[in-house]
Amino acid sequence: MDASAAPSRLQVLLEDFLTHLRLERGQAEHTRRTYAHQLGQFVDWAMSQGIASWREVTFRVLAEYLDHSRKRVAATAPGGLKDPSRRAKSPGNAVRSGKGKLSTSSLYLQVAALRAFFRYAAEEGWVTENPAENLSLPRRWKTLPKALSEAEIDQLLAPPDAATEPTPDDLCDHAVLELAYASGLRLAELRTVRLEQLHLEAGFLSVIGKGSKERVVPMGRRAVAALQRYLVVRPQLVKPKSPGTVFLTRRGTAFAPVTLWLRIRKWVERRGITRRVTPHMLRHSFATHLMEHGADLRVIQELLGHASISTTEIYTHVAQERLQDLHRQHHPRARS
Repeated sequence: MDASAAPSRLQVLLEDFLTHLRLERGQAEHTRRTYAHQLGQFVDWAMSQGIASWREVTFRVLAEYLDHSRKRVAATAPGGLKDPSRRAKSPGNAVRSGKGKLSTSSLYLQVAALRAFFRYAAEEGWVTENPAENLSLPRRWKTLPKALSEAEIDQLLAPPDAATEPTPDDLCDHAVLELAYASGLRLAELRTVRLEQLHLEAGFLSVIGKGSKERVVPMGRRAVAALQRYLVVRPQLVKPKSPGTVFLTRRGTAFAPVTLWLRIRKWVERRGITRRVTPHMLRHSFATHLMEHGADLRVIQELLGHASISTTEIYTHVAQERLQDLHRQHHPRARS
């Protein structure tokens, strides 16, 4: 195969893999876009190196590419620490840590995408050996996930001011936050939950999670009450082409990720909370508070929809750190 054929050949096999993720693996759209971005960057680099076939990619080539990625980020990043509130807009874009280094999460995504692609390529006979088989994934959680305190949750989830008539937007935002904390949903699950998935009288909802796996999670009476108040005014947001998603914007559309994040941020500011609160922080708070109050780790795994218990085990460390903080603050001999 000559070099001029490389772009189409590499890209065709990559598209086959992405189609496989969608049709056979049922991967979430966000995961597919992330893999497409990460693998697309690799294809661009490979072509620049004169690589004309996936069979030419060896473990050494992958190691050189990962090293190139680190150096590229370091060369283009300005000096000093990056503002942690700034994130790349495109899925899978490199999230940088201080002084231009790739963050652990970014490196994790690069390696995960390459491993997933070459595992499929080997199974389909595109490559004779899997060059990514021995690529090791970095430990994803270098720092523990941040969670709100229970006092902050109470402050955040205070219902709209009864002295003034709450708008449909107010009731929608409050219901979103109550449900996020009560059920530990991912942002994508929160945005796309549909009316038929709610079972308010029984106090639970069915969730379609990663890999199209369904799980049942409880909501709790406060979340149910917030949803009931919102559903009374939801018809005011409905337009002729509105989808069946529970939460609607004022234009009658489902929420885009950034739109929902901005709505949550404004609510947080109105509640006087100075910390940077993200939708995923509510999921972390849900799991952390369950752990602190004695919930079984396997139960938390099921509620969060984690495929592996190792992913859920991070919350045992979160709970331990929180207990150590409380001990240092309140025990008379902890600081002596």
